[in-house]
Amino acid sequence: MKKVIVSACLIGENCKYNGGNNKSEAVLRFVKDREVIAVCPERLAGLGVPRIPIEIRNGETVDQNGRSVEKVLRRAVDEIVSGIEPCGIDCAILKSRSPTCGVKEVYDGTFSGKLVPGMGMLASTLRDIGVKIIDSEDI
Repeated sequence: MKKVIVSACLIGENCKYNGGNNKSEAVLRFVKDREVIAVCPERLAGLGVPRIPIEIRNGETVDQNGRSVEKVLRRAVDEIVSGIEPCGIDCAILKSRSPTCGVKEVYDGTFSGKLVPGMGMLASTLRDIGVKIIDSEDI
């Protein structure tokens, strides 16, 4: 059975910054007959649910109060990736615009809702080890 990494919020886990989720029926249909590896780097990093919003500012992930969360997120991403055999993974379906999971664009770090081209930390790390990355909005 093919394994698929999926942002946990997309399968209905309440792990968003505001305590909610981004449940996607399209994603659930796509992964129906696959083994799902649900991930949420922010939750794994201990940032809490709900939590202060985070964005990428000048290449560093910071919370809305300006505090860097780069190191704790890097440890969480490394922990996720260390348990993955890329050849056993069919793909990763990741949440659009997330500071960790964004595939095509992310928020610019001003907390104003402005988007810029870029990838989140987990998305870029998975891509770099050869995992096919899919933006959740493309499902």
